[in-house]
Amino acid sequence: MKVIKTVSELQKIAFKHLKNGDEIGLVPTMGALHQGHESLILKSKKNDDVTIVSIFVNPAQFGPNEDYLKYPRPTTKDLQLCKKNHVDYVFMPTLNEMFPNNHKTFVEVPDLQNIMCGKFRPTHFRGVATVVVKLLNISYACNAYFGMKDFQQFKLIETIVKDLNFKTKVISCPIVREKSGLAISSRNLYLSTQEKEISSKISKILKEALRDFKNKNLSYLKKTTVNKLNKIPHIKIDYVDIVNFKDLSFADKDTKKAVLAVAVWIGKTRLIDNIIMTK
Repeated sequence: MKVIKTVSELQKIAFKHLKNGDEIGLVPTMGALHQGHESLILKSKKNDDVTIVSIFVNPAQFGPNEDYLKYPRPTTKDLQLCKKNHVDYVFMPTLNEMFPNNHKTFVEVPDLQNIMCGKFRPTHFRGVATVVVKLLNISYACNAYFGMKDFQQFKLIETIVKDLNFKTKVISCPIVREKSGLAISSRNLYLSTQEKEISSKISKILKEALRDFKNKNLSYLKKTTVNKLNKIPHIKIDYVDIVNFKDLSFADKDTKKAVLAVAVWIGKTRLIDNIIMTK
């Protein structure tokens, strides 16, 4: 496994692999790697000749009062996980390497970035879109792997790749959960033992909604989900939305495949989760 710090070095190595006919897989991360990230790495190892994991805490996707400075950065542990899973290259650029002072270009998809999480984090998806486009260009990725916990992010990247004619295939990977059902996230490190216990109720509520999707109208389903979430101690709801799987537009009675997505605060920690519902 080789750790690479500069854009130019990774581009040089990736281009050589591409020229040799190797298929390159990219797993973009912000570090604090966990079982969810590990599942993406394993999928790339299975599919691709070369696996690149990027570790970069991207300031462009954090708002002014968000947790950029305190976001966990357990570098040694992250590298151990990558090595254990036989990652070929870990790309760990500095902030100046990715966003030098003269950086002026950003990528935006207004229809997808200003809804759901975007209503509460106005610059977040602009930052996500920009850094992912940069990483795809730097790595020459044939395949890029994203977990479905952040479904909005996945659809955003999928749309960008399609609209801008990238050759990269965006591959979705299932949400990985703790035994309690809580979706695994780097931010779970912020939760106390008690908060983790009560947070596990979120996935149970989503599963109950899944059972009702075929038989209940969507307004009832949303109202019921909100009411159940509000009964969880120390919770504050940002949103509960039921959207079309295809394009994130609001689902209606004719929608055959929908996503029930939620964002909540448990104490000082923001959690997101979703469940896919099919008629």
